[in-house]
Amino acid sequence: MFRGHTIRQCMLTLLLSILAFSAQAEKLTDSTIRAFIASMQDAQILEDQYKGTEGWPDADGEDMDSMPDLSRLFSEGVKKMKGGPAYDKYESLVKKHGFKNLPSWASVGDRVFAAMMAVEMKSADATSEMAEVMSEMENDPNLSPEIKAQMQAMMGAAINMTKTADNVPAADIEAIKPHLKALKAVLNDDED
Repeated sequence: MFRGHTIRQCMLTLLLSILAFSAQAEKLTDSTIRAFIASMQDAQILEDQYKGTEGWPDADGEDMDSMPDLSRLFSEGVKKMKGGPAYDKYESLVKKHGFKNLPSWASVGDRVFAAMMAVEMKSADATSEMAEVMSEMENDPNLSPEIKAQMQAMMGAAINMTKTADNVPAADIEAIKPHLKALKAVLNDDED
């Protein structure tokens, strides 16, 4: 039971964590964020068609010993899709929503996701929650030393990443706030 709780906490922490975020010159506007949301809604239809095909980003196949670069989540996904059967379809889809191309859409997605995670981390005391989970884990006699070491490495990286939330531009955070409910709905749809 504790192990499942710890793993869920770690996964929550991973999702709430971001790596250093490079400020980007172009402002996130309401219309850009609305276009991103609409494109994500349309993309879910294509996902069913292409999920599991060559070049499709496979979250289940990710190495859980290493921390994904959450500051480039969308860009890395697009990079993995390049050359695969879904790439051109997705590029057409995002162009329909006013984006120049798939990499520019992914850049907006990275910024939106980072800003959402910064909002989440600021609203929850993620650092103290992670410290509490680490303490519980270290004191759990049912976890093997190997599992503890793996979890400590993951949690240590996650704790360090939470400190980078301040690198997300304040303007990006403010820009996504009016759209937070819609963004959460469309981005959390993938987890269902």
